[in-house]
Amino acid sequence: MSDPRNSSKSGPTAPKPGAFMDVREANAKYLPTAERQIPKGYKQTEVGVIPEDWEVKRLKAISPSQSVGLVINPSTYVEDDGTVPMLVGSNIFPNKISWESARRISEISNQALPASRLFANDLVTVRVGDPGITAVIPRELDGCNCASVMIIRHHARFNSQWLCYVMNSKAGLSQIADVQYGTAQKQFNISDAINFIYAVPPRAEQDAIAEVLSDADALIEALEQLVAKKRQLKQGAMQELLTGKRRLPGFNGEWEIKLLGEIGESIIGLTYSPNDVRADGVLVLRSSNVQDGALSFQDNVYVELEISERIMVRASDILICVRNGSRDLIGKCAKIDDGCKGMTFGAFMSVFRTPFHNFVFHQFQSNVIKRQINEHLGATINQITNKSLNSFQIPFPKDEAEQTAIAQILTDMDAEIAELESKLAKARAIKQGMMQQLLTGKIRLV
Repeated sequence: MSDPRNSSKSGPTAPKPGAFMDVREANAKYLPTAERQIPKGYKQTEVGVIPEDWEVKRLKAISPSQSVGLVINPSTYVEDDGTVPMLVGSNIFPNKISWESARRISEISNQALPASRLFANDLVTVRVGDPGITAVIPRELDGCNCASVMIIRHHARFNSQWLCYVMNSKAGLSQIADVQYGTAQKQFNISDAINFIYAVPPRAEQDAIAEVLSDADALIEALEQLVAKKRQLKQGAMQELLTGKRRLPGFNGEWEIKLLGEIGESIIGLTYSPNDVRADGVLVLRSSNVQDGALSFQDNVYVELEISERIMVRASDILICVRNGSRDLIGKCAKIDDGCKGMTFGAFMSVFRTPFHNFVFHQFQSNVIKRQINEHLGATINQITNKSLNSFQIPFPKDEAEQTAIAQILTDMDAEIAELESKLAKARAIKQGMMQQLLTGKIRLV
């Protein structure tokens, strides 16, 4: 095949059949700078370049009514036998309401609080804590009540789901960030929020955008539920397989109780000072490098100093968080792989080094060891010592082939979960890209 750079033909190359070529775009380099940046059919506004048939409106012009839910302590109205959900900020997530976790008030109290009653397609926005997060009231919550959240009343002139996506978008939340105040608890005033400005498409396009993004949310929710189900199945499998309650076909040999110190060794990590930290050097694995049972390298620290070979990680080491400000993080672990050669680990971490790593790694993720960690944690200091680790007991098959078979089943389940989580992450990223394109009019649906 000839090199196109050596072609003797002159002039522009014709586009391939079916290729799209915008004449205005092709000649953009000959246009004035300001005009070059605005495609045909679009206009420059205070919120950026948007389609010519879109408008820029303040929130108070989009919705005719905004208010604050009940501002006194909602616990005053909560009753053990209440039936009406009382939504607060902690029940609200982006485009989603966790109404099952909401506390309840009586129907009598609900009728006595008409100003904070909510109706289907109203929007509620978190005011305190995680300000700006918005969700739409679904039909099943029609008539419920709320406290200390911003209420945006639905009107036929706008699609509630569309407005919800706009408010939860990067551009929408940035306006909240500009006016929020407070230190321990961030919050904002409705008097500021009603003046937020948004790019508003015609109603038909709002409906189309909301439908596409709702479909994306439905896919994400389905994947989240599937991941949660697979995690529950794995927990059940660990409970049965790692304790010998359920035996795999072909295995009937004896099990015994082993101390971890009998089948391996625990090693405490590197102590270093801030003066040792560099922009590059030896990577020190810390608690932040362990996420959901796997290694993560989003938050790294490097040091430059002499390090003993003993505390350089090896493939198949089990990296464990043994000291942390949060008790819940003690015991979280990940398995070291070949890609970690040349790394070490910090003093708040340990590695457990054993020839039975495949089986023992899953024991560290099971309730067998988690229960013993909780028993050994101090009342005030969140840590487990090497002595404690070595004293932990685990059920242990004498037949190494049974260990391998059990580990393989659980490893396969981990791989399936990881694949689903990858699909979930991709679905979330695609949705974010869709929001960026659809909510700014870069892609038109109508």
